[in-house]
Amino acid sequence: MHDILLVDDHKIMRDGLKAILKQSGDFRVVGEAGTAAAAIEAAARLNPHLILMDISLPGGLNGIEATMEILRRKPDARVVVLSMYDDEASVIQAIRSGARAFLLKKVSDSDLLDALRAVANGGSYLSPQVSERLLNRIQRGNIESGPAASILETLTPREQQVMRLIAEGQSSKEIATTLNLGLQTIRSYRKTLMKKLGVSNAASLTQIAFACGLSRAPESLEPPRPRGRRVLRAGN
Repeated sequence: MHDILLVDDHKIMRDGLKAILKQSGDFRVVGEAGTAAAAIEAAARLNPHLILMDISLPGGLNGIEATMEILRRKPDARVVVLSMYDDEASVIQAIRSGARAFLLKKVSDSDLLDALRAVANGGSYLSPQVSERLLNRIQRGNIESGPAASILETLTPREQQVMRLIAEGQSSKEIATTLNLGLQTIRSYRKTLMKKLGVSNAASLTQIAFACGLSRAPESLEPPRPRGRRVLRAGN
């Protein structure tokens, strides 16, 4: 059971989130806050494992600033941003502030719970719409490595290693041999990476790896061509 603090200035939103979390059986709401100042105080007093944070809050501070202050005081806290805004500036600011996930308020109940579970277990999560925006910027060649790298750093060292080998064009069988791991283990890593980063295929993982500097990208930022006649698939 993971303790969670809800931060949103709309009580009806907090009540809806509480109902979802209670029904899941995996999370316990230990506190609520409607302002950034109240969130900072509650996080220090309650020491929650997770904080579900809105960006737009009344008062002098917003959710991004609250996240930075909470993590300054409690570096082990894990913040999940839940926002109605999906613009690139909000996403980048949230990730740079230390948030481990960025979700839109129109997210489904199941995706919300998946994201919270991923972050609770040390991972990260992006809404698919957010990932799509990131990939579009990568393809246009106008993204800085900083924000993407911040997202990547939330992956475990082994996940980063597997992602780099995927970007180099290795199949699951080849990666298993390289890392001396079982084939099913590598396939599980692939699925986990796609889920955490909100993408659905190996080509998208490859593009993110290029943007983050895990693997050297060609000038066009197109994924590398598979060797031989093998076709690169998400589950191969």
